[in-house]
Order: sequence, then structure tokens, then C-alpha cells
Amino acid sequence: MTVSRSSVRELAIMAYEMGVGVLRGPLHRTEEGWAVGDARLEEWLEGYEGREVVLIAAPLGEARRPATKTCGVCGREYEGEECPHCREARMRLRGR
Repeated sequence: MTVSRSSVRELAIMAYEMGVGVLRGPLHRTEEGWAVGDARLEEWLEGYEGREVVLIAAPLGEARRPATKTCGVCGREYEGEECPHCREARMRLRGR
């Protein structure tokens, strides 16, 4: 089910005006866990620990494909924070 952008924005504005936490941005996985924009969800949720909460996730439009980048070291294309090939080689060479 898709909800209109304007409806989602109205919901977010109402929540913000009530003084509750609102995050907006692309949902993505990092090495540390899930994040919305630059906010790590684990850290954001710590402020609500021990409380009963209602979480609402409302997508705005179609899912975005992660941007493909070209590694400046090996020249391979990759998605995410760093080149997985170079990361694996670094870890292997460092003995980890």
C-alpha cells in the first residue's frame, strides 16, 4: 500500500507539533546497523528505552537504488560505504 507524500508529511508535522521524535531520510544499513539519513536507529531508540512506543514507517515514493560508486583504488564498482573488495584485502593483510 502506498500513502501519498502529502499525507505522510501531515502525519510527520502533527507528530512533531506534539513533541514526539520524527526522523526523515533514506533508510539504509550501515556497518553499525540501520540508519535513517545520518541518524543511527539504535542510538535514536535508546531515548525511548523502557517506554511503550508506536513506530510508523511510511515510505515516500519508490525505493531508491543505492548509488553505484567506483573505487579509487581498484577501479571496481560497488554500493555502500566502502569497496568490499578492498576492505576484504585490507582485513586479510592486517590479519583480522
